[in-house]
Amino acid sequence: MTSAALLILVSLGLALFGVVLSGMSVRARHNEQVMRRLSGEPLASSGRVRSSHWLARRMRRAGIADMRRWLFGAGVVAVLLALLGQRLAGPTGALCGVGLAGLGFHVLLNVLYQRRLQKMIRQMPNFLDQVVRSLHSGRTLGDSITQAVSAADDPLREIFSLVNNHVLLGISLPEALQEVAELYDVEELHVFSLGVAVNHRYGGNTTDLLENIIKVIHEREKLSRQLRAMTGETRLSAFVLAVLPISLGGYILFTNPGYLMNMWMDTGGRWMLLTSLGLQVLGCYTLWRMLKSI
Repeated sequence: MTSAALLILVSLGLALFGVVLSGMSVRARHNEQVMRRLSGEPLASSGRVRSSHWLARRMRRAGIADMRRWLFGAGVVAVLLALLGQRLAGPTGALCGVGLAGLGFHVLLNVLYQRRLQKMIRQMPNFLDQVVRSLHSGRTLGDSITQAVSAADDPLREIFSLVNNHVLLGISLPEALQEVAELYDVEELHVFSLGVAVNHRYGGNTTDLLENIIKVIHEREKLSRQLRAMTGETRLSAFVLAVLPISLGGYILFTNPGYLMNMWMDTGGRWMLLTSLGLQVLGCYTLWRMLKSI
């Protein structure tokens, strides 16, 4: 093993150790805040408290419970890609391998979060309808949410169970809903928490509020499906434009590897390949941003 590869392994190990220490410090700070809430002491900061570290929040949004195992797996993949890049292109290839591992982990978290988000939004109307029925029977809003949580499915049950836990720790219901909405970054939860906060402060009919929120969620889901149907051709074209150059490069590498290897061995050819790869990544990112803006 070369000195550069050893240095990369040591750096990755130190980075993982830093992530673990950061998680431990955030957990200790969160436990201290919980103890202050239980004892009735005011928090030091006037702003809203973040529930956890940014990486822990992203993994929790994606539904990952065993974070240490996932981080360990991502670290192993990063080391393997770094060693492969080191063997192919030296230190630059090793850095590219680590960057590729980080990008892959980022994309994986986004995919898991989007799947979980769609499932969550589909469950929201039935959940709120159950809350409305409980309110009509004479229960309070907090008791209605607790009753609806017991009949809900994951991931919505996990989210509102967290709300119930916050309320049991002494946080008001609007603040607990707002904190969970910020943790999971769901627009429907933001609307729900804002409506509950306004109702809690100024009063009003809670059942009418929840029924209007149910209508808004249904309308948003309907418009989202219509938009996906209208932009289906555009998304397919973007997918073809993104995949075609990669597929063509893979075909050339499989059928005639000497062609690309000769370019890689030459300094000018190597810069051409690296530039084309960078332009391909930039083009994929541009297409993705264009589709997100529709």
